[in-house]
Amino acid sequence: MSSKTFAAEVKGVETASVERERGPVTRMHRRELLIATGALAVGTLAGCASGGGPRQTPPGTRETLDAAAFRASRRFVETRFGRIAYVERGTGDAALFLHGFPLNGFQWRGALERLSPYRRCVAPDFMGLGYTEVAEGQSVAAGAQADMLVALLDSLSISTVDLVANDSGGAVAQLFVTRYPERVRTLLLTNCDVENECPPPAVLPVIEMARAGTYVDQWLAPWLADKPLARSEAGIGGMTYTHPTQPTDEAIEYYFAPLVRSPRGKDQVHAYTVALAPNPLAGLEPALKRCTVPTRILWGTGDTIFSQASADYLDRTLPNSRGVRRIPGAKLFFPEEFPDLIAEEARRLWGVG
Repeated sequence: MSSKTFAAEVKGVETASVERERGPVTRMHRRELLIATGALAVGTLAGCASGGGPRQTPPGTRETLDAAAFRASRRFVETRFGRIAYVERGTGDAALFLHGFPLNGFQWRGALERLSPYRRCVAPDFMGLGYTEVAEGQSVAAGAQADMLVALLDSLSISTVDLVANDSGGAVAQLFVTRYPERVRTLLLTNCDVENECPPPAVLPVIEMARAGTYVDQWLAPWLADKPLARSEAGIGGMTYTHPTQPTDEAIEYYFAPLVRSPRGKDQVHAYTVALAPNPLAGLEPALKRCTVPTRILWGTGDTIFSQASADYLDRTLPNSRGVRRIPGAKLFFPEEFPDLIAEEARRLWGVG
């Protein structure tokens, strides 16, 4: 394939944006091509952020916030919900980053590095995932997670945030913005649950494994022990990451070690998984239609967990939506793979840089 042909393919990442006044987006049909050349695509996406601002990390260069740096930055806040783990970078107005399942705040390391010159960036670990220690008897359902975030922000003396979310973190974000609209300046949503797809059908077998107490031992433990397996088509990589080199060894270790290596960790992640049903967003649509928070939606078209229709649902339901940008071929956890894209869209939504 010529360099000109590839450039035309990748250009779709920058131009496939759906605004209210525009017609339907034209999708790239050769998804396999994008994924097969994903390593080069990552480098191309690094150039998406326009104008000045944070330095751009060249392809293959180690992030400043590697696992060791992230671990060293981890802090805890004591709340009635438990000891909430979080990482914070930057100063000024705050931005709150909500991760997906079964990940933790490490998912946002690239975005934190790029956006900390503009915001006080806070990435917590949800109750039941990561390094947060849940209080005895505490619910870890999405509604309780939203209330926990209020306690965390109050402890950090943060009154309002720009909210950025992915996957099940997007469900929590929708509950948070409808319950506490005065605390949210802007909302940036990536592939996530919506009311009529919560939980998505692909997650139902996982919930059943968690109910039986087997999810960690059947899926997470083997992935932690065999990282190439984790990146394979049968692992979390093939299911939810765009490029076959993802997630990295250190990411797999950081995500799954606290969930696998103690009975408490197993119990907490099983509780989180079971709490994904029944639908925590049931009946939320009227409240979303009253939400006036400026919202931008980024949606990977290669996602096999959440449907493309869910992006359109959010766009037409949220009255102050700034439209949908579709990312050709990108799977569920693309925010981790393409942090420059997240930074570009966040800065535009925030009106900075």
